[in-house]
Amino acid sequence: MPQQSEKEFSERLRRLIETIDIANMLTSPIIDSIRNLLELSAGAIGSPEASVLVRDGDGSDLKFLTAIGEVADQLLEMKIPAGKGIAGFVLSSGQPMAVADALGEQTFYPEVDKQTGYSTQTILATPLRYDGDVIGVLEYVNRNGSPPFEPFTPDEMDKAAVYADAIASLVNAYNAAKLFRQFSDKVLSSDREPDMAEIRDWLLAIRESSDHHERMELAVMLREIAERGESERRLCRELLDTILRFSKSKDDVSYLSF
Repeated sequence: MPQQSEKEFSERLRRLIETIDIANMLTSPIIDSIRNLLELSAGAIGSPEASVLVRDGDGSDLKFLTAIGEVADQLLEMKIPAGKGIAGFVLSSGQPMAVADALGEQTFYPEVDKQTGYSTQTILATPLRYDGDVIGVLEYVNRNGSPPFEPFTPDEMDKAAVYADAIASLVNAYNAAKLFRQFSDKVLSSDREPDMAEIRDWLLAIRESSDHHERMELAVMLREIAERGESERRLCRELLDTILRFSKSKDDVSYLSF
């Protein structure tokens, strides 16, 4: 391979790795934001147990992306088979559902209670929609206080739908970041090519370099500035434009243009 082509390939691959690493850094804060919004919504609905379920891979099985409540840690290790449970019905139908008596509901999936020891009595589940597609389910279980629990009301279903819109946007962002991470894992774990071990070592050296860490820190700083407001974003853009105009030593190409 000509020297120039090798240099171009190296630079493009470097920028791809930067993009992937930034996606990795974004994944954890997104989960934290989803959980915070879930806690806020559960307080508004009056439910001690709430969860966000998403598709497990490319199939129709569901997994718990995040959850709050007494058995939250156990839920994160569980999956709901395709088409099973209230959540499975909501995912496939795209319709919200409120259940006053879970044990008397035909679509109820009792295995979760069997494995966690929890007693589900009332459920409110609403779809997470993004760009016309159902990408997950927002679910609330039982009420605060002691049983028997009052059924969830139509007003609470409407309120849950508002929270679902906000959570769906975060789930979509999480899915996008996760795709980058999965691609990175697939590339770096493949041993089909004889030089993959050498490439992995080279990529590891990139990620451990001080230059790479500085770029990641800058990316995080830009994200934090962008979250502060429109005036901060405008000022940041003006400063960056000024720096780029006066920088003649590098041919800077944003990793976002890869």
